[in-house]
Amino acid sequence: MSRFPLTLLATSISAALYIPQAIASDDSGSSVQELPTKDQCLVSDLEVEDANQLPINVEADSLEAINGEKAVYQGNVIVTQGNRKMTADSVTMHQADNIVVADGNVTFSDGQFKSTSDKATNNLTTNEISLENTQYQMLCEQGRGEAVYITKDGRGVYEMRDGTITSCPEGDHSWRMKASSIEVNQEEEKATLYGPRFEVLEVPIFYMPYMTLPLSDARKTGFLYPTISYGSSDGYEFDIPVYWNLAPNYDLTTTFRYMEKRGLQLDGEFRYLSNFGLTTFDGEYLGNDKKYDDEDRWGFQFKHNGIINNNWKVAADFSKVSDVQYFQEVDSRIGNREDGQLVQEGSVSYRSANWDTTLLVRDFQVLTTQDNQPYRLLPQLKANYYAPEIYRNLDFDVISHLSVFDTDATDMPTATRVHIEPGITLPFGNSWGSWTTEARLLATHYEQNLDNVSAASDLEESVTRVLPEFRTHAGIVLERDTSFYTGYTQTLEPQVQYVYVPYEDQNNIATYDTTLLQTDYYGLFRSRQYSGVDRIEAANQLSYGASSRFYDDEYKERLAISFGQIIYIDRKNSVKDDESGTSNYSAWAIEADFNYDDYIFYHGGIQYDIQTSAVQHANTTLEYRHEAGYVQANYRYVSKEYIEDTLGDSLKDLSNDPTNPNTSGIDSITKDGISQVGFLTGYQINRNWNAQLHYFYDLTIQEDLEWLANLNYTSDCWYVGFTYSNQLRNWSGTTGGESFFYDSDPVYENNFSINFGIVGFGNSVRTSEYDISGSKNSLGYGRPFILNE
Repeated sequence: MSRFPLTLLATSISAALYIPQAIASDDSGSSVQELPTKDQCLVSDLEVEDANQLPINVEADSLEAINGEKAVYQGNVIVTQGNRKMTADSVTMHQADNIVVADGNVTFSDGQFKSTSDKATNNLTTNEISLENTQYQMLCEQGRGEAVYITKDGRGVYEMRDGTITSCPEGDHSWRMKASSIEVNQEEEKATLYGPRFEVLEVPIFYMPYMTLPLSDARKTGFLYPTISYGSSDGYEFDIPVYWNLAPNYDLTTTFRYMEKRGLQLDGEFRYLSNFGLTTFDGEYLGNDKKYDDEDRWGFQFKHNGIINNNWKVAADFSKVSDVQYFQEVDSRIGNREDGQLVQEGSVSYRSANWDTTLLVRDFQVLTTQDNQPYRLLPQLKANYYAPEIYRNLDFDVISHLSVFDTDATDMPTATRVHIEPGITLPFGNSWGSWTTEARLLATHYEQNLDNVSAASDLEESVTRVLPEFRTHAGIVLERDTSFYTGYTQTLEPQVQYVYVPYEDQNNIATYDTTLLQTDYYGLFRSRQYSGVDRIEAANQLSYGASSRFYDDEYKERLAISFGQIIYIDRKNSVKDDESGTSNYSAWAIEADFNYDDYIFYHGGIQYDIQTSAVQHANTTLEYRHEAGYVQANYRYVSKEYIEDTLGDSLKDLSNDPTNPNTSGIDSITKDGISQVGFLTGYQINRNWNAQLHYFYDLTIQEDLEWLANLNYTSDCWYVGFTYSNQLRNWSGTTGGESFFYDSDPVYENNFSINFGIVGFGNSVRTSEYDISGSKNSLGYGRPFILNE
């Protein structure tokens, strides 16, 4: 390759590409700054204000020039400037018009954009570049395609005519957007398409008049990717989401969902971020639901969380739906559902070093047809005071709350409750043990409105209850190297607790916000059996237990076993009624977790009643995990007697089965307790394919609870998922009325769906080995172990 001298003519030809300063060199020149072999997103690390001020290197086989008119570089022309590089068969400088034209196999790359064109034209006066018959690829954002004509202005905006854009890699023609006009703004990281049509394998699928695509994860207004699916429940479904970037601190996403068997549904999510916190509003509206008697179905949720001046916290969560069957018949993502109810609450809290106060209002929307009206708080005022180390290790605190309970039930009382609970705590602890002693005084006063309550009830209008509570808990941690297996450390962690609360008859108090806490090994060392203060269970008992843990040489926990029991010292003062023959010992509670070499995991728990020689409840999970997936089997069991003893009087409020008047309240809930098995597996077949299977079966009723199978294919730029589900929804009695088990047949919902979507341009497939994309399974994967990691 010839070397040309640095002349005015050579300078002007080089300036036709980028700047009025150039250097020409041959192959031996060392001043050339070449791009790396593989194109990638590059940002110059040279400290210059304008990349155009970098030196230029021009190489060519020959040069022909007419002074003052034009100059032509021909043969293997290579021009480099910093991260920029252009090659062409010939480059011509038209000095009179200040225009440069590159012809034949023109390639261009600047570290952000690369292209191959038949012809390139650069107007030095306006700094505009035009490319003809071009294939292009964006290097810093997703996107490649082709266009008949591309222009680039000085602001880094590319305008394309008769062009295409896709996130698929070269050689992959799975899908693309083709439009009469495309505008790519690299600074704003978005592409605007006019008259685009979506093509799969170059076959048109649908057309839109206008569309914008985000080229990164940045928020951009425009249409998001539509999805198409089919299910036996709703038929064909077509979703078109639209994102509205209204302002830096608030946005809106709307989704138009057409369901063949249901009609058109409109979903919306509005988010607003201010100095007062984050506010979100989710709404769903399905007008004239064709599947269910042309009903209007709707639901919404308002949420707010914020902190003001570091001390104030404001929170709200209010949800409401059109009918009690909404979540069974409409796929929805709104609401905080608990026990067949929608929570509707708001709170304002103030916190300081020693005080925290909260004003709370709470209501519910009941989502069952049963006459079950919960209590709402209108309002509740909490005030807690903390004074640590008032004298050496002695801590003092006061817990108090004033609550007003109301209900729409016609046979339940309303009430105002005042609770004050001062307490002192004496904690001691170090690296090998702890001992905490606590004494509290529980003072509660009720004013109950009994206008709607039966005269035969034990409830009283005015009740004052004062109970002392004493608790002391101690535990130590012993550690040694294992003798039977080297490289492991074993701990023994015994603990003991004594609790005393005198017995007091509380049948004259209704239960307003009190529920029984879960009983397991860790529940043995609580001071109370209930979550609220409407029931303070008597206690004169000693809890004891121990845990043993095994750690490997990296101090990773591999095995943990815990067991414990409660000894009732004075059983008469620990229950309401002195039941003859009642054991002075609680059921044994045992928990175990095991991790073998990070691929076999086990978790199990059991509660065994030594008096009846029966298991009260148990659960177990075994999982095998490998690089490509997992296999898990689980089982859970709760005896019918344990459910009845635990729920107690609340079962009396349940309606007996209308088809069998001889059944009791427990029979309205379960036939023979809970005994269910589950099997879950997921496998990554190869880079693109993965499959999952979930199956749950109830041994007591001998019926399937749920089948769910899923097969996914994911490529670099699109995905498709096939899902089959068969779920037990409810029971339909042959007598025409609703019943739970007697003379009833299970009602299943079968659904087969095909979902596909696009990967890229800010959209990704959010799947994991434990998540089935597009599934509606109610019993999902559960982590089988709780070891420390």
